[in-house]
Amino acid sequence: MKIYNVMAIMLMLLSCVSCIQSEPLNSECDITEVNLPGDVLNRVPIIENNKVTIIVKNDVSVMSLAPEFTLTPGATIEPASGTERNFLLPQAYTVTAEDGEWHKTYIVEVQKNNAINLNYNFETVRQISALGGMCSYDEFYETSVLGKESLVWASANSSFALTLQASTPSTFPTYQGDDGVTGKCAVLVTRSTGNFGGKVGKPLASGNLFIGVFDGTNALKNPLQATHFGTPFTNEPVLFSGYYKYSPGETYCEPGENGELVPVAGKTDMFNLYAVLFETTREMQWLDGTNVLAANNPNIISTAEIPDPHASEEWVEFAVPFKMRAGKSIDRKKLEEGKYSITVVMGSSRDGDAFCGAIGSTLQVDELSITCASGDED
Repeated sequence: MKIYNVMAIMLMLLSCVSCIQSEPLNSECDITEVNLPGDVLNRVPIIENNKVTIIVKNDVSVMSLAPEFTLTPGATIEPASGTERNFLLPQAYTVTAEDGEWHKTYIVEVQKNNAINLNYNFETVRQISALGGMCSYDEFYETSVLGKESLVWASANSSFALTLQASTPSTFPTYQGDDGVTGKCAVLVTRSTGNFGGKVGKPLASGNLFIGVFDGTNALKNPLQATHFGTPFTNEPVLFSGYYKYSPGETYCEPGENGELVPVAGKTDMFNLYAVLFETTREMQWLDGTNVLAANNPNIISTAEIPDPHASEEWVEFAVPFKMRAGKSIDRKKLEEGKYSITVVMGSSRDGDAFCGAIGSTLQVDELSITCASGDED
């Protein structure tokens, strides 16, 4: 009996070893969290697919920082987490998966609270490849007077790629156009999402562009929360200005019970174009589609909304003052400490976040500017 017992135990051990050996190694190679030692961060770092933006307080030297990274299980990073580096320029990090087969390079950039841009002309884009090279779309970015990248505009183009309705940049909802007020401009078009969108109850996609980050992982499950609006702002905005053209699509529709587009009689599509200044807190690091203009959002300080938006085949110039919410004012100390954020939001269909609008509605935007209180622009 003892011999049989020993043999049984050995067989069990061998079985366990076999199970352990056959378990596949993790193929994920992502950065999931970033931290900096000491009280130097202004807010939670922004982690995107292949980019990390770390925002530090204005009095922090960026020449010797040692960011610490949390990775997907089993992954490694080079240079190692905690390595001190000079972030006067963006630095590259390579994350390798546990299985050793997959790796990803992240560009890590450190910004200060006052790294802002007040004029947006939409002259610079880069093409982002999607679906293994099957298609590509435009990503807008702005540069400073020194030529350094100062802001990257966010859009939902990456999620639209999944619908298989686009191939080249101009077939996506958001792309760069040629006939701007001066040079190029941003073009936003409401598009059909085809069979894919219909099956998930999202039959159209409004062209959109905003200051912030688009969370593609949340786009299907919680689309309103996929838009993370805002970037740190240390100035007091007083005026939002620029130019737009707008042509509504022929038929305004809303999603039907089976995901189809159902025409709504007597309704005409309209666009979104506005700016919001808000206070960031531990509980609200950014705004999203559920609260960006909510009347009961206690974090909103002021807004600038076009009072009479209308369709026009010619460029319409606008200059809209920022209006303080009731009982709100700007705390200069919080402003200097980078406790406020600003966003600019535009969309070709005002109700696009509810997947309502008119296919073909087109908004063109150019030469946007945020004017700040005297002395702040410097």
